[in-house]
Amino acid sequence: METELKELAISLFEINAVKFGYFVTKVGLKTPVYIDLRVIIAYPKIFSRLSNTLWKLSDNNQKIDQLCGVPYTALPIASLISVESNIPMVIRRKEAKSYGTKKMIEGEYKKGDNCVIIEDVITSGSSILETVKDLTQEGLNVTEALVIMDREQGGKKNIENAGIKVKSLYTLTKLMNYLFEADKITLETIENVTQYIKECSAPLITLNKESSHDRLKMNYASRSKFTMNQLAANLFELMEKKETNLCLAADMTKTNDIIELAELAGPHIVILKIHVDIIDDFYKEFPCTLKELALKHEFLIMEDRKFGDIGNTVALQYSKGLYKISEWADLVTVHPVSGPGVLDGVREALKSTSKDRGIFLITEMSSKGALTTGNYIKESLSLSAQSDLVVGHVCQSNIFNDLGLIQLTPGVKLETSTDNLGQQYNTPESVVNNGADIVVVGRGITEAPDQLKAILEYKTQLWTAYKKRIA
Repeated sequence: METELKELAISLFEINAVKFGYFVTKVGLKTPVYIDLRVIIAYPKIFSRLSNTLWKLSDNNQKIDQLCGVPYTALPIASLISVESNIPMVIRRKEAKSYGTKKMIEGEYKKGDNCVIIEDVITSGSSILETVKDLTQEGLNVTEALVIMDREQGGKKNIENAGIKVKSLYTLTKLMNYLFEADKITLETIENVTQYIKECSAPLITLNKESSHDRLKMNYASRSKFTMNQLAANLFELMEKKETNLCLAADMTKTNDIIELAELAGPHIVILKIHVDIIDDFYKEFPCTLKELALKHEFLIMEDRKFGDIGNTVALQYSKGLYKISEWADLVTVHPVSGPGVLDGVREALKSTSKDRGIFLITEMSSKGALTTGNYIKESLSLSAQSDLVVGHVCQSNIFNDLGLIQLTPGVKLETSTDNLGQQYNTPESVVNNGADIVVVGRGITEAPDQLKAILEYKTQLWTAYKKRIA
């Protein structure tokens, strides 16, 4: 078993399932090491070997009637074990279907069945405990969890305190030692990770997914701890620091106009949004000038590109061509219409940069008669739950509960109105009360006789509305 674990550790490192750098875990902890076991499905031999080795930890003396993989990464692992061991499997949904049977647990089972949980990584143990809760409510008996990686941050203790035995192939310490013995990492890396484990334990987080009230009542600084994306955490903290939740839509066609407006508005905004492909006099130094202003005034740059093609095309649109958007835009907007491949395209393009980047999914639009309704919204929300690239959703109403995601709402003016092209406008207070965390204002500022006065008026009204909301 020891030899097997050493060889598997090296294989996981070589397929980049073990990453070193700066990351944020699901429960909001900053970490120098990240275990990304989603990649194993691309390596069938390693996938099979890892699953078989994990199953060797099971208690042969216990009658096992069902297996349940924690969504999403552990689902294929549990599926392979189920096939190889000829033990039935149940699937726990992250949320109940709104149609059909509306079940939380899918499969054929009966009350009293013994169920073993399969998980990839435990940090706080929250995901396993949420799964246990749903399985128990269906009458299943859960006594054991088999885990590939225990990050040694309190998760095992939390789970065992709930009466569930935990067995893991690796602890973070054991994995680091294996990699060091194989000359894959340095002593300095081991020391950094060891120090991190000593200093950073994970809280037990159980979110109330039935209530959207929590998101609207919690302040930005507190919510920064729940993000899966580092840029989202930075954005929450920036909003609190500058006391503004204003995004300025500088949808202008001349570079000098955009630069002048960015200089004027910079101290009062958190995001400057542009459409680079409508600029008449674009030149290659223009993004550098914007980045200098963003650094000076502490705001992020968002290119409202609304990517929506197949993954390969999106990767090229994002990183190549005249604009090379991935090099300078902190944030981009993405239509989820083409499915998860569009996010894969963005991720592929980002392999060439180490900068923090984020995506806003266009989940609802503010234009009259928009087709972003019903199941489209549900599928977009589902995509965000699967990707740490997603910072939040562009939407008009409070349609999600995740504390770590940001609601970006466009279509705002000081008075409710509409234009002759179908754009509908709402007041600052109404959009904040409808869930907006950041509000996009464009023509209400760019067409104002006194732009600075308008900027300050929107900034004040939006921040006041936010403070009233959380109070």
